[in-house]
Amino acid sequence: MSRIAVFGTGGRAGRRAVAEAAARGHHVTAVVRDPGKHGDLSGGAVTVVPGDVTEADSVFAVARGHDAAISIAYRADTPPREFFVDAAHALLDGLARAGVPRLVVAGIGTVLQTTPGVAVHDGPDFPAEARALSLAHMAELEVLRAADTDVDWLVLAPPPTVLADTAPADKRYRIGGAMVLRSAGDADPFSYADLAIALLDEIDNPRHHRTLAAVALF
Repeated sequence: MSRIAVFGTGGRAGRRAVAEAAARGHHVTAVVRDPGKHGDLSGGAVTVVPGDVTEADSVFAVARGHDAAISIAYRADTPPREFFVDAAHALLDGLARAGVPRLVVAGIGTVLQTTPGVAVHDGPDFPAEARALSLAHMAELEVLRAADTDVDWLVLAPPPTVLADTAPADKRYRIGGAMVLRSAGDADPFSYADLAIALLDEIDNPRHHRTLAAVALF
C-alpha cells in the first residue's frame, strides 16, 4: 500500500487513475485547483486537496509523505507550452524536495514517431491547433530529459487516437519506445481505463525509467 499524489484529477483520465489507485488499496491524494468542484472524488482512501501543478512550492506541499506521483494535468486557460513546461519544472523541483522518488506522466500519442525522427504531429495534414498542443507536450518531455534530478520519471503516451470514454479496461496492453505501436485490427479501442491501469502498473512495478514509452493494446 502506497501514498500516491495524482495531479489533474478532474478530467476523465485523472478520475480513472484515482479510482484505479484506490481500488488497488493505495491512499490517494487527488490534487485539483478547486476541490469544491470535485467533492464526489473524496471518500474512503481518496482525499481531495487544492494544489497548482505549475508551482513548485505547491507541489512540494501536497506531495510530502507520498511514495509516488502521477500527473495528468491540463489547463485550457493557459498557453499549452507555458503550462506543460512550467508543470514539468515544478513537478521535478517540488517532488525532489518532498523526497518523492517516482513520477509517471500521461503524455499524448501525437509526440510518438511514425518513422525515425518523424512524429505524428509532423504529418502534412496534421491540424495546426492540435500540433501546438502536441509540441507543448514535447517541450514538457524535453524539460524532463534535460533535468539533472533524482526523480525517476516516465512519460506514457497512449495511441494517437481519441481514447474511448466508457469502454472498460482491456488489461492486455504492451509498452514500447518512442514509436507508435500498432494494435491488431480487431483490437478494442484504447480507453481511459486502459491508460489508468498502465499508469498504476508503472507505479506499483516500475519497469521503464526516464523515457517516453508508447502504450497500446495487443
